[in-house]
This record gives sequence, C-alpha cells and structure tokens, in this order.
Amino acid sequence: MSLVLAIVNVWRPCLSHLQEVEDFGTNPGALRMLTYLPDNLSPRPALVVVLHGSMQSATNYDLGAGWSTLADRYGFALLMPEQSRRNNLSRSFNWFQRNDTQRGEGEAHSIAQMVEQMVHDHDIDRRRIFVTGLSAGGAMTLAMLATYPDVFAAGAVIAGLPYGGATNAQEALRGMFQAPPRSSRELGDLVREASPNSNIWPKLSVWHGSADRTVKRSNAGEIIKQWLDVHELPLTPMSDQIVDGHSRQVWWNVDGETVVESYTIADMAHGTPLTHSEGAVAGPYMIEAGISSSAHIAEFFGLTDTLRRTPAETTKLSRPAPVFGALRKATRSHRIRAVRTWRNVSATIHEGIERRRANKEIHVRSGVKR
Repeated sequence: MSLVLAIVNVWRPCLSHLQEVEDFGTNPGALRMLTYLPDNLSPRPALVVVLHGSMQSATNYDLGAGWSTLADRYGFALLMPEQSRRNNLSRSFNWFQRNDTQRGEGEAHSIAQMVEQMVHDHDIDRRRIFVTGLSAGGAMTLAMLATYPDVFAAGAVIAGLPYGGATNAQEALRGMFQAPPRSSRELGDLVREASPNSNIWPKLSVWHGSADRTVKRSNAGEIIKQWLDVHELPLTPMSDQIVDGHSRQVWWNVDGETVVESYTIADMAHGTPLTHSEGAVAGPYMIEAGISSSAHIAEFFGLTDTLRRTPAETTKLSRPAPVFGALRKATRSHRIRAVRTWRNVSATIHEGIERRRANKEIHVRSGVKR
C-alpha cells in the first residue's frame, strides 16, 4: 500500500538527460540514483535532491517541474532518487514505514548515501544541500529533513504530510484525507526525536493546493505547526502576501532570516504548481497555475542570482534591529513572548497612524464647512 493518487495516469516514456550512478553504497532502500550536472556547473556547487511523487519517475518529474532547466541556469547539481515498483506498486517513497524513514535505515539511508556520493564525486558544498518533493516525495522530504538535519540546509514540500504522521499504510490513507489534529509540541517532538543531537534545523517551504482532494490541505497546516515548533516560532504569520496571485505566509527567526514559508495555491488540485514561462511542462499532477514552485523554491534555497526580499521589504511595518539583538540569547518562551509583544506594538502604531489620518480628514471636512 502507498500514497495512492486518485487517477492512475502516467506520462509516456520520454528521453532523459539524467544519468544513473549504480555504485553509491550499500543502498538498503533499493532505490535508483539519477543525476544531472549542467555544463556550467559552479565550483563547489550546491546540490538539490528532488523526490518524485506516486505514479511518477524521476525523468517525468524533472520534465514537468523543470529542475534541470534551473540547474542549467544557475549551475547547481541535481540528484533525483527513483523508486521502483518492486518496493512500492505505485512507485511511492515509503514515507510511512519506520524502517524507511529513520536515520541509517532503508530508503532514507539510501538517499543519504547518494548525497554523500555526490559530495565526494563533485566537490559539493556541504553547506548548500537541499531537498524537495511532491506528495509521497514531499512526505519523504520531511523524513530527510527530520532524520538528517545536519545534511540539509533547507527543504520544500509540495502536497505532503507531516513527519511521523503515519506508521503504516492504513494511517497513511487516513491522514491523506484528514490530517489528525495534534498539538504543535507533539508534532515538533516527532522531529526532535528523529535526530536528538541536532541544535540547528533546516529551513522549510510548504506548498499546497486549496482544492487538493487527494492529500487534504489540513496536512499543510500540520506541517507548518510542526516546523514552527521546531524553530520555536509562534503560529501567527509575520507577513502575509500575494505572490503571482497566490497566498504566501512568512515566518523569520531572530536574525531576520526567513525560515518557514507557506504557499496556498488557489483552486489547485493535487500536484506541483508550475508555469510554462519557466520551462516547465504540464502533465499528470504537474499543474499550470501561473506560478513556478520550482523557481520560487530555488530562490528560497538561495540558488538564484536575483536579489532576495528581506522580511522588512515584505511587511508594511518593519521590525527594528535592536529587537533581534535582544532576542538572540533569549529562551524559547521569552522569544515567543517578545515576538508577540512586537506584533502588538506594531498593531498599536498602525492603529495610531490610522486614527491620526481619520482625525485629519475630519478636521479638513469641518474647515471646508466653515
């Protein structure tokens, strides 16, 4: 049993420029290692690990999401592990099996071995290793971030499920249709227990379609709760925006760095949001939505040449720098209390500005009457 998609519809075979590496370790998860290295590969390049969804291959997912096009553009290396039907009939990564989602075991360990082989063969910058995936690949992305936080600097999950949300196929199916509500602390503990020696956690970008009926949107909310707790951040977003017509919420840490973001793609069903303008190709579970998740995720990872927006540029009221200095050494409860205090102060300032504007308008109107 696996993360089953509603309609079994696969792409016809297509030519691929992905290359297979057969010797990369003990491979306890019995996965295939497929890679792509652009001609303009940077010195000490970054590495992006991309995990396909159910009923997909690495080649088809690359064609749809356009990751090799972005690798050509920005000079990073690409690793695309591939599941087999022998492991899972729908070619889903086994994100709900404990022996495949624990450090040093099964599929998670196979992927970690692939990463290590890439580092050895291509002098990958260990500080710039990232992972992203769709659906079952998205859930497996969270498993990699939880079990190997020392390997990955950041991750991005599309239409996925929280780490530890299921331990067997039946729980996985139930979770897909309705994520069981848990406290932030309980969800965060699942991640912390996966790698108890970690003090630094990867950044996370979360993507989900508002009309997803295969993996319900409630799962995105649980993922966000889980990773906000891990990063010791409050549930209330620090910024709300509209990007390419879709909602984006942002949370940043005491240093002003965005560490969690969430995109809700309006009216989109189960799949990866893409746009033809970024070289992506629509297909099963690869959906034209007027926004390229791959391009935005690459920017979130810091792989693009464009200037990245700072938190101060994405909100109407920017946080003064002294607050960050005061928070740097604070405890978790003090930091959350301080963030809430800042939000209340910001709201008070905003209300004061609006009140002065209103009073000024009344004064002007009264002056006209006289």
